[in-house]
Amino acid sequence: MIPHNRKIAVMGLGYVGLPVAVAFSKFGKVIGFDINETRISKLNQGIDETLEVSSHELTDTDIEFTSNIQKLTEADFYIVAVPTPVDESKRPDLSLLMHATSLLGAVISKGDIVVYESTVYPGATEEECIPVLESESGLIAGTDFQVGYSPERINPGDKDHSFATIKKVVSAQQTQTLDIIAEVYGAVITAGVFKAASIKVAEASKIIENTQRDLNIALMNELAVIFDKMDIDTGDVLEAAATKWNFLPFKPGLVGGHCIGVDPYYLTYKAESIGYAPEVILAGRRINDGMAEYISRLVIKNLTENDIDISDSIVTVLGITFKENVPDVRNSKNIDIVQFLQDEGVRVQVYDPFASKEDIHERYGIHLLEKQALVPSDVSVLAVAHTEFEEQGWGGIAPLLNQNMGVVIDVQRILDRSAIPGNIKLVRL
Repeated sequence: MIPHNRKIAVMGLGYVGLPVAVAFSKFGKVIGFDINETRISKLNQGIDETLEVSSHELTDTDIEFTSNIQKLTEADFYIVAVPTPVDESKRPDLSLLMHATSLLGAVISKGDIVVYESTVYPGATEEECIPVLESESGLIAGTDFQVGYSPERINPGDKDHSFATIKKVVSAQQTQTLDIIAEVYGAVITAGVFKAASIKVAEASKIIENTQRDLNIALMNELAVIFDKMDIDTGDVLEAAATKWNFLPFKPGLVGGHCIGVDPYYLTYKAESIGYAPEVILAGRRINDGMAEYISRLVIKNLTENDIDISDSIVTVLGITFKENVPDVRNSKNIDIVQFLQDEGVRVQVYDPFASKEDIHERYGIHLLEKQALVPSDVSVLAVAHTEFEEQGWGGIAPLLNQNMGVVIDVQRILDRSAIPGNIKLVRL
């Protein structure tokens, strides 16, 4: 049973909200709300297209999936987990969050608790969300209803670190409310709960988790570019450096998705709004955002060195999602690689065992092929470390090249250097 006999509703049933709803449903009925009626229909059929929750788990849960906002009146503890992306100018886009807040404000009652999990800049919950809740409900936050913030820590595709096994940071306007929120989450979180000093502290903690990772990866990417120009294998350097006990094991790569490549912009936006011009964070963002073009230029360079006319070349890109073993393509830098090469006149063919053909074509105009439909190419870019690619190794990659010749650019460094077949040239990031 949920402490204090709280009735849970989760708004937003994506990568974050659905696992949250499933976890709470093991202790009582949960209302799962999403404005996407197609998503609701699929979930009611036991299908999670994000692949975060199995069909068995869905059919074995006590969740009422609905797009009817009035069903939320049956709850008194609301968890808001909607996307908070950035716009084309890399500025926070809170439109989905504010829409959800407006809908919620129209149904909350006295005594209710609203907890936001969506990533925001420090101050957004109190400065942006609470006024809308108050305006729509006619109630007063802190008196008639309570608000808290608990940053999401879901790692898409990670089956070892689930919602319940990741320590949960919670915060609230008042100490008494904080205790209730901590007890409610503590009922389902086996890893424990940490009470943050304030809502702003909790908001900031989420942002710096991903900003720290972003900056460390940016350093590795810059090192990779430098060492490439010096004809030094970056992996060899990192392997040697890692023999020191306090060396951090980051590696170069593409930074996409809806967390690491997005959250730092929330912090820099807030910093600039209070008169501070951030330098280090934005420098890291520029480096990581530029890696897709860098990899694309490696492709062009190797085609040219092999005397292959760009207009007659064929390049295979293996993997289009933003990370391994997930179907999500939001903010995927592999999309950028494909589009850059196409703009240069290269014929690009793409295969991904997880991505939706319809979704990719609708969003980006890119046609995904079945693996058996791929024709021999001059260069293969191993862009995503899907399990299929790792397990097949060279046996799955070499046949995709012209007569076992050509170039493989191993972005994820998953191929065995000691077993390169034929006359293939291996380039590692």
